[in-house]
Amino acid sequence: MNERLNKAYLRRLRNEIEIQALIATTLAIDHRTSEGRFRFLCPICNEFNTAVNPKTNLARCFRCERNFNPIDMVISVKGYAFLDAVDFLGRHGA
Repeated sequence: MNERLNKAYLRRLRNEIEIQALIATTLAIDHRTSEGRFRFLCPICNEFNTAVNPKTNLARCFRCERNFNPIDMVISVKGYAFLDAVDFLGRHGA
C-alpha cells in the first residue's frame, strides 16, 4: 500500500481534521448556528437539517440521512474521487 494511503494516515485525516472547521473554513459551505447547534447546507440535498458531532468528528444530514467524515465531505462538495479528496485534505487540512 502506498505510504500516503496507509491506514494510520487515512485515520488521521478522518479523525484529526475537525469537520466543523473543514465545513466552515476550508470548504466554505454555507453554515449557521441555530438553536445552539452548528448547521451546514447539505451538499447532497441542499437542506439545513444537519448537525456535527465533535465527539465522533462526523457531520450528519437528517433529511437525506447521510453521514460525512472529512473525506466524504470533500468528495461530496468538490466532486473529487477518493484519492483526490485524500490529496486535498493532505494539502489543506493535515
